[in-house]
Amino acid sequence: MQERSNRFLAQEPVGKLMGMYAIPCIISLLVAALYNIVDQIFIANATYLGSYGNAANTVVFPLTVIALAIAVLIGDGCCAFVSICLGSGDPESAHRSIGNAIVLCVAASVVLTALYLIFQQPLLTVFGGQINEETFRLSREYFFFLPLGICSLLSQISLVAAMAAINNMIRTYGALDPIFGQAEYAQIPMAVVGIVMKFFQIVISIAVGLAAGCIPIVGYNIGAGLKARARRLFTLLLSAEAAVGAMALLIVEVFPRPLIFLFGAAGESVYYIDFAVHSFRIYLCMMILACVNKGAFIYLQALGKALESTLLSTVREVVFGVSFALLLPVFFGLDGVLYSMPVSDVLTFVLAVFLIHSTYKSLRT
Repeated sequence: MQERSNRFLAQEPVGKLMGMYAIPCIISLLVAALYNIVDQIFIANATYLGSYGNAANTVVFPLTVIALAIAVLIGDGCCAFVSICLGSGDPESAHRSIGNAIVLCVAASVVLTALYLIFQQPLLTVFGGQINEETFRLSREYFFFLPLGICSLLSQISLVAAMAAINNMIRTYGALDPIFGQAEYAQIPMAVVGIVMKFFQIVISIAVGLAAGCIPIVGYNIGAGLKARARRLFTLLLSAEAAVGAMALLIVEVFPRPLIFLFGAAGESVYYIDFAVHSFRIYLCMMILACVNKGAFIYLQALGKALESTLLSTVREVVFGVSFALLLPVFFGLDGVLYSMPVSDVLTFVLAVFLIHSTYKSLRT
């Protein structure tokens, strides 16, 4: 009976199925991401906080991404495995994996909560909280109110290591800048990059939602041996991801000032506004490739290619994300921090092309 009830995954048009599953994922991720965005908008427009508050929010933000990383690791992995099991006619294994995933999520949440509370001060320091006294004070205060991110499902990828590198390079090379090396402007780069990351979070929420919505469809069809349908869905997904990235790119390149004024720019110096516009246009200039890369990562996972997906994601976030965030500022100062994002996305896409090609090839046989 259960097998018959799931057969529509192998029979309905893949475009219809993608919309059916992806739209709820996108909405849930956007709600979570918007929660964080609205939080920062209120902080920025509080006259007693301003850029200090935004900088503090940026310091704490990576800690929420750690929680997301664990949730995605367990949730997406379980979803892919369950779908493959159902497609191959093994509902018993699917049921067991769901129970195991729930238990693992609860255990991980408890452990993460304990670690955050015990190591609060060193964690805030690692993510750049010591840029100045006021930012660190507000970071500690903020930490005890959105600190764990367990209930906030942020659509961020495993960017924690890169965020740590970026935040510390901002602190280091901002101090060498003739403008931001002055005490009254020191927090501006940290605040601005945090805002840019939040916009990126919104876009990636859509990209992740699109791909996550495909997981049960892909898994079921692969389990049922229907590779042609899985191949058509892959094409549709990559096209949709590219379209999302193109729309985001248009917004940040053409309308950066309206975006930054949402975050309290009216009460800030001209240096804040100029650096914000500059940051939006550079840091997010490869949004199309970032979205396509994300779709490819998750689709590979849905196919059961966990090793390839994990390696590609690790190369993007740790190898490229961290190394370029540390290396490029040596030659380009603060601009080097901004260029680390597009350079990482371009190089990751070069690698992803080979995996995309091999995936299409495997789905033809």
